[in-house]
Amino acid sequence: MTDQELINGIVNHNKEAIKYLIKNYQSHVIKTAYYFVDNMEDAEDLSQEVMIEVVKSVHQYKKLANLYTWIYRITVNRSLDHLRRQKRRSIVKRLESLVRFSNNGETQFPYELATSDTRNEDIEKRKILDIAINSLPRNQKIAFILSKYEELPYREISEIMNLSLSSVESLIFRAKTNLQKKLVHYFSEYSTNNK
Repeated sequence: MTDQELINGIVNHNKEAIKYLIKNYQSHVIKTAYYFVDNMEDAEDLSQEVMIEVVKSVHQYKKLANLYTWIYRITVNRSLDHLRRQKRRSIVKRLESLVRFSNNGETQFPYELATSDTRNEDIEKRKILDIAINSLPRNQKIAFILSKYEELPYREISEIMNLSLSSVESLIFRAKTNLQKKLVHYFSEYSTNNK
């Protein structure tokens, strides 16, 4: 089914076209969303939201980019919206878990952060990497994830992000540089001293 046939089918609420959309695009949407939200349940929920949005707004689709790119753009935007909502909620929860109040109202810190050897070193490294990636400026983060996790070519990333190819190249370069600065203390393989 061509993009145009699929679009026409969705506009006409053709069940076969909608099934085709879900079968051929939903797993890619889940994968992309997961790289942003780092939670499979949330990624699956987001993929349903994206599929619904595609069906509802397909008449707004402009043929400037291919359908796949348009769906990616919706996925990235939905994922970033989700992260913003989650960030607001998690700030309060983190503060509550780190700070407790005694009976007399004084602030107490219940424990020191663990500095001992951990048996799950890989999990810790992954968390550190995720934190570093999430701390990147928005466009650097998007470009880096689409390039490194989704393995998309720069040209396709430029279409998804609606930026020039040179802008995408610059964003990815700056993202790598920023990550190297953030991670050099945690991962000795990135240290310039070890060369």
